[in-house]
Amino acid sequence: MNLQYNYPEILAWLEQKGKQDYGDTFCFEEQDAPKIIKLIAYFLKDEVKTKELGIDLTKGILLTGPVGCGKTSLMTLMKYVTKPNNRFYMKTCRDISFEFIKEGYEIIHRYSRGNYSQTDYKNYCFDDLGVEQNIKYYGNECNVMAEIILSRYDLYFARKVITHLTTNLSASEIESAYGNRIRSRLRGMLNLISFDKTTADKR
Repeated sequence: MNLQYNYPEILAWLEQKGKQDYGDTFCFEEQDAPKIIKLIAYFLKDEVKTKELGIDLTKGILLTGPVGCGKTSLMTLMKYVTKPNNRFYMKTCRDISFEFIKEGYEIIHRYSRGNYSQTDYKNYCFDDLGVEQNIKYYGNECNVMAEIILSRYDLYFARKVITHLTTNLSASEIESAYGNRIRSRLRGMLNLISFDKTTADKR
């Protein structure tokens, strides 16, 4: 049975949640509503709406757009609409790169394969892909996020583990920073939802 969701009502309710979390000045811009509805439909697992919007429920989300357009706060707000089996953990790519400096290659394992029992695989949203730089660990340079993405791509196909990403980078910038292989993996495992380059900085 497919439930009929009232999207204008959910948008208004979610905006109120945003005001609670981020202050009274928080609001959704009218031009952003179609992107926010795509996110809501995805996290509600609304099969009818996502099919209509061309969103694949078996994939994760790649949310792109200029600095300050609200990507991180939007993904954080999705915790209010997410179905239990769609829950995810937020983690900034910058924090992961700092953890890598301290703890080394174990970090790649932690955010890709988890522990060895299947129950430990987690859905993650890696926030702000591209702000971390190639990190040196004992003199070895490693593109930490590229390694994690490659591992999670394998996990997606083997175990349907979901990954979400937010980034300020365009597709071509992702390719030049991480290589064509990563760009094609992202295409294979994520739905692209992008804010226009002209979207104003809301901060």
